[in-house]
Amino acid sequence: MRGRMAQSRMIFSQNVVHRLTGSLAFFFFVGVNQQLPLLTIFFSKFQLQAQVQVQKAEDNCSFLVTYLVENNLASEIRVVDKVLPHTAFFNERQREAFKRVEYIQKNLADPASIELIFTRKDADPYDFVFNCAAETKYSMNKRFYEERIFLLSTRNGREAAKRGVKCFVELSTAEIYQSDKNPSKEDEKVKPWTTIAKYKLQAEEELKKIPGLNLVILRPAIVYGIGATGGLTPRLVCGRIYKSLKEDMKFLWTKDLKINTVHVSDVVRAMWYVAVWYRDNDKAGNGALVYNLADSGNTDQAKVNKFISKIFGISTGFQGSMISSFAQLNLDDATEDINDKHVGPWSKLQRESGIKVTPLSPYLDKELLLNNALSIDGTRITKETGFKYEVSEVTLEKLQEMIEDFKKSNLWPKDE
Repeated sequence: MRGRMAQSRMIFSQNVVHRLTGSLAFFFFVGVNQQLPLLTIFFSKFQLQAQVQVQKAEDNCSFLVTYLVENNLASEIRVVDKVLPHTAFFNERQREAFKRVEYIQKNLADPASIELIFTRKDADPYDFVFNCAAETKYSMNKRFYEERIFLLSTRNGREAAKRGVKCFVELSTAEIYQSDKNPSKEDEKVKPWTTIAKYKLQAEEELKKIPGLNLVILRPAIVYGIGATGGLTPRLVCGRIYKSLKEDMKFLWTKDLKINTVHVSDVVRAMWYVAVWYRDNDKAGNGALVYNLADSGNTDQAKVNKFISKIFGISTGFQGSMISSFAQLNLDDATEDINDKHVGPWSKLQRESGIKVTPLSPYLDKELLLNNALSIDGTRITKETGFKYEVSEVTLEKLQEMIEDFKKSNLWPKDE
């Protein structure tokens, strides 16, 4: 299978997944030789390795580039973003991977820039495009989401269709589903509960209308893993804060609130896998394919709190429905109080450890404090394509290795 994968041309454009911090993400292009697909990471024609272009959201693109480079899947990789890589908080593996790719600084929502970044030196088209780029900050003006999610995705989708890209992989979000404790499948009711998710859904719907676009949409649950600054990381940051405060840590709502997860390694593997599967199984012309990404662990707040308690040696719990409902009625004040409680102590921990800047933060937007369950069924992709998850559930070890990696990069406070 890997030999076929390496023989693809692809384009990756990295859109924001769940609760990732930062602004615009990266676009990633890969190209391969005649028998290989090209990505948006870009691959060139049929060779053992492809040429890839990636449009990137910082977390996801860096994981994807690292995966492609370390597994020798691409002969040429182009990464595109508005932000230069040396300003990103990469770990050592990511820094080494990015030394082996071409990086272009461009606005991924600008039509002139899009035409340029899709153009290879030999004028051949890319095989695959992975769209991982999007605005990731919450509570911004709607025009930012219009440009940096909807227009970015749809403009790149149209260019991919015009160029004859074999598969355009759009990284969306599972926050588009109606909040429910029962797992949502791909064809069930959608009711986006964040502004980002609303524009992601609009982008999905418009992409499906583009003639000739060979489209796969992936909707990941909460993404976590080494290097992920969003997802479960703010909860880990809060655990470290409450350890320093010597206080119990209590989250809003109840222990059974679903916060389903997927490991970042499975996200990037799935992106590559579905693109190659789509091409090799002649899926072009059959309409858009949509797949959820979620492990089988059915993660809820209780499971994550149990691990936080063990890691930091603190007591954890929940505020319950009554106090949480009151907070929801006074959401602006509650959000301000919660962030005031956390941000100051976190800044103090950084100063005491000599950390001048870190992407890690306990700050929570009010959209994320509502009683919204994230519960999805991630099995369709396994049944239809044969993809297999390697990380079946969140574990204590997986969370600890995230913290250890942050420590190596001097992004995490020293132990007391």
